Order: sequence, then structure tokens, then C-alpha cells
Amino acid sequence: MEKPSPKSIKDKILTEYKRLSLHDKFHFACHAGLPCFTKCCSDVNIVLTPYDVLRLRRRLGIGSEEFIERYTILPQIPEGQKLPVVLLKMDEQTRACQLVSEKGCTVYTDRPWACRMYPVGMASERSADKPDGEEFYFLLEDRRCHGLDEPNELTIRQWLESQQTADYDAANEELKNVTLHKFLTHGYALEPEHRQMYFMACYNLDRFREFIFESSFLRKFDIEPEVVEAIRDDDEALLRFAYRWLRFALFHERTVKVNEEYERAKRKVLRAE
Repeated sequence: MEKPSPKSIKDKILTEYKRLSLHDKFHFACHAGLPCFTKCCSDVNIVLTPYDVLRLRRRLGIGSEEFIERYTILPQIPEGQKLPVVLLKMDEQTRACQLVSEKGCTVYTDRPWACRMYPVGMASERSADKPDGEEFYFLLEDRRCHGLDEPNELTIRQWLESQQTADYDAANEELKNVTLHKFLTHGYALEPEHRQMYFMACYNLDRFREFIFESSFLRKFDIEPEVVEAIRDDDEALLRFAYRWLRFALFHERTVKVNEEYERAKRKVLRAE
């Protein structure tokens, strides 16, 4: 049977799934005593956000490029989307997540946003044309999950708090300023080099830091001194700056100031040639 496209799945969620608020309740508990324990961590498509990659590769103590090479399938551009996404790579033989053992997730405190949310999903009608579109929660329909039959009852809010999603949610909100930009939602397409810039700035922070500090970048642009100092070593600060930079580089917003003196000197040299 042919799998439905990402677009049709989203349409189904928006039109058919019961919409839940933070106050709505559901039953769920996950523990090693369930026959399905860790089964949900196999043969699944887990989309990694830039913040997911930041947390995971820092937890594993490896660089951005090594993490991308060892743990991701990259980059994918799903139907209906214009920006590349990164998927968590399953084990080629077992199809299980490489970060899961028989005892459970080995990176639990730094697990991806999608893993934290399960079995709760989040959908949005928001777009550049509809910035106030409704956002809502829903329960994922997974017949394999016995945790949904557990007596433990909690609200959506209690679940999110227990899963410590706040930092992930904040980072994802900043990302939406790029992914839901009107340039993209109004039908314009990015050039390949722009998609490469997006991928580097969002997912390969080590390379993005080199791009800033080992090129003429800081001569071309007037970046606030406190920001420059912050992004030298702070990955969270660097990721926030990446989103700011992408809005300038991809969509020509005035989120970064050009160094006019540098530009005048460059034009002078070009005229002399």
C-alpha cells in the first residue's frame, strides 16, 4: 500500500483528529513492564529539529558533522515543503533507533522533541497569511502502544511539563520565523545554495561558526559585540543568531546590518580593477 504524503497526513490531522487543549485529559503511561516498551522507537521517521541536533550531539560529545554522518539521513525535502529536513537514522539491520537499548533511551534527558511529545502530537493552521491560525494538540493513533490503556490520567499541560518541552518549544518558535516565512508560503522557491545555507546554519553549527569567525563575515556585517562574544562558545546563542541570519540571507529582512565602510572599500577596489 502506498504511504500517504506528508501533506495528506497534515490535512487528515486538521480535518479528522479530535483537537485537544492544554486542559484536556488522556490516559497514558510508559514503563518497562509494557510489552510494547521501546517498540515505538523502531522503524519510524523522526524529524530532528535544529535544537534536537544541538542537544543530541552535545550529549554524545561529538561535533556537528560527525553527528550528521552517523545518526541522520540527510537532507530530505518532503513533498509540499521547500526547506530540507533531517531524519534520525535507524539501524540498517534492525531498523531500531541507534540511541535506544533494551533498557530504554540512552539519551533520555536530551531526546528529540517528537520523542518527548509522544503520544501527543501538535498541529497548527498558522501560516504567513494566517498568523493567528489555531494550534492544537491531538493523540497519535498507534495501535502498538499499550501505554494508552494504562489507568494513569493527566492533562496535556501536565504531560508537557513532565516531558520538559519548554526549551524545545521556545527554540521551535524561533525556527518558525524562517520556515513559515511569507516568501516560502507565497510560492517562491529557494536556490540550491540558499538551501545549503539553511542546512549549514541550522544543523551544522560547527561549520556555521567557522563561516562566521574564519571568513570576512565579521568585516562585512556589523554584529553587536555582545552577540559576537556569545556565539563564540554558546551553541544556543549561535542557533538563535542562525535564524536571524537566515532571515537576512534568504529573505532580505534587515535583521543583520551591513558594514557600509567595508562595502564602500570593496566597491572602490572593484572600480580600480
